[in-house]
Amino acid sequence: MIKLGEINTLEILRETDHGVYLIDDEDNEVLLPNRYVPESFKIWEKLEVFVYLDNEERPVATTDMPYIKRGEFALLRCNQVTDYGAFLDWGLVKELFCPFKEQAFKMKPGGWYLVHCYLDEKTDRLVASSKTNRFLDNKELTVEAFEEVDLIVSHPSDIGMNVIVNKKHTGLIYKDNIFSDLSVGDTLRGIVKKIRPGNKLDIALGQIGYRNIEPNADRIMQELDDNSGFLNLTDKSSPDLIKEQLQMSKKNFKRAVGTLYKKRLIEIKPDGIYLVEAK
Repeated sequence: MIKLGEINTLEILRETDHGVYLIDDEDNEVLLPNRYVPESFKIWEKLEVFVYLDNEERPVATTDMPYIKRGEFALLRCNQVTDYGAFLDWGLVKELFCPFKEQAFKMKPGGWYLVHCYLDEKTDRLVASSKTNRFLDNKELTVEAFEEVDLIVSHPSDIGMNVIVNKKHTGLIYKDNIFSDLSVGDTLRGIVKKIRPGNKLDIALGQIGYRNIEPNADRIMQELDDNSGFLNLTDKSSPDLIKEQLQMSKKNFKRAVGTLYKKRLIEIKPDGIYLVEAK
């Protein structure tokens, strides 16, 4: 079966004036227009193509790969807005349509929006929606506490940054766990820090618990090396100063310092931390 909005592996069936026709295992055909046909090819050769509807609502194949496929999330630029809705640049000749009813906020030309691509069952068209939360579900979680996950930054809130977890669930990174600038659409890795009642996911960008000690200790050692063996931070330093210099919380800073001190790699003095010279 040829699937709209997805990558299909199809065989070249025959050549025509308009391009070549491709066929799947169930004898379904789709046209690959001349502009995408390889310079040299053989009948029954396999090609990987993306299939969507052309301007006349007919299935068509392309060897160009879009910025987003069916069932995915991506940050796309709005090219134009008409009386029907917005049209987004997704890397193909025909733009991706986002109806007004699927816009969380009214889109404007030149703006960038995080959207989900899905197949509209009523029209059988691929469309976009910036109402991303309705494509996410936390009722049945597929992740566990302390599991490493893929994240897409969704939108900010008063207490942190909302994220899409493994393209399936919603999660939240609290402000005190954010140590660098995050923008909507950013993709990164994180850890499920905690699962709260209602299957709400607390996400951390670092590692959890004892896993967090060594990376933070390495970070402090690197700072000491870069600053002639001295770091003007102590356990009395403000959390903001520690965050600014080391991109970590004060709690993790104190834990990492304790680890290094026990290993006799550093000395702690009233004015800061000193690297112990190797003997």
